[in-house]
Amino acid sequence: MEVSTQDPPLDASAETMENPLYKKHTAVKRRDATISVLLGVATYAILACAAFIFLDIMRKGAPVVFESSFPFVNTEFFTQSPESLITFEIEDGSYFEMGSSEFYEWKRENPETRIVEEHAHPYSGGGILGPLVGTALLTGICIVVALFIGLATAIFLNEYSSKGKFMDMLRLAIMNLAGVPSIVFGLFGLGLFCLVAPVITDVPQERALFTIPIFFTDSYLSFEGWGTCMLAGGFTLAVMILPVIIAACEESLKAIPMGFREASLALGATKWQSISKSVLPYAFPGMLTASILGITRVAGETAPIMFTAALAHKDKLPWQDIPVNKNANFLAQSGEWTSGFVSQSVQAMPYHIYTVAARIPQNEWTRPMQYGSVFVFMVVVMLFAALSIFLRTRYRKKMKW
Repeated sequence: MEVSTQDPPLDASAETMENPLYKKHTAVKRRDATISVLLGVATYAILACAAFIFLDIMRKGAPVVFESSFPFVNTEFFTQSPESLITFEIEDGSYFEMGSSEFYEWKRENPETRIVEEHAHPYSGGGILGPLVGTALLTGICIVVALFIGLATAIFLNEYSSKGKFMDMLRLAIMNLAGVPSIVFGLFGLGLFCLVAPVITDVPQERALFTIPIFFTDSYLSFEGWGTCMLAGGFTLAVMILPVIIAACEESLKAIPMGFREASLALGATKWQSISKSVLPYAFPGMLTASILGITRVAGETAPIMFTAALAHKDKLPWQDIPVNKNANFLAQSGEWTSGFVSQSVQAMPYHIYTVAARIPQNEWTRPMQYGSVFVFMVVVMLFAALSIFLRTRYRKKMKW
């Protein structure tokens, strides 16, 4: 006689009644469903608001940038600097709209034409070449300074520094700096780089904090600041983005397994060889993504550059008006050109948008410049974000571990 070793089937209803996991918790399920709905509504509401803003900017800004005929892009908008828009009517009833430079040229060519009515609209004519160039220069200086210092600091904190309360306090201070308002960084840059930073000069200014003679020369190291210039603006933006880059780079380095370092050291590599060959290549995708996203953030800041570098209007581009002594040798001319270049103030897209949106009278003539500038700047930021995602994906595929 065979004896079954299988357990007798359980009654489904009895199991449901005895097992608390099968009980119907009506109140808990309703609460979970309510929370799920609220979270979904909040998420889609944010997406709807963002989509509405983006679509509105595209609807009003795209017609300014694009045209229906070849070359399908408003080239004048990208090849001219901002200027006043002049609208006027002459005695025969003809109506004209043109930039201030074109208007003055028209008046020289038509001295006998009588203008009946004339109106000037500041910053509503021309294009955005000057602000685009200024933004690129400021961002370039920021990248060079912030990436070098940020990466070096992150490597030291994660690979070389010892654990202790002091290093924990240092990391906490770096994280706190990431939350400081941008206007505070702007005032910091104004005080440090514009008014106090050292320069080498033959004639120190009276406002210099103090001066130090340079031996065997007639020059002085004068702590009088760099003035309002792109160099001061770039360094201010670099200081502003440093906490974000340091934290992101350090987290990328922490994500690399310790075994990579130990295996490299076991093969006889030095500390730096282990870091440069076995750690940095695998941490590079995360560092690159965080750095690019951080740079897109500082490219849109207004307060720091408003205090340290930006002008609302400038007729010439930075390299078009640099005084150079033509009788000097090549090295001296190069030094004068470089110092004259970085010591100039520039226009910048964030400050330009602030100017046309808040500091001039608003009317139908200012709207094309407003929405066109915002549309171009939004596209540039989106391209940077897409570039960071593309580079991260590409390098992570190459560096699998």
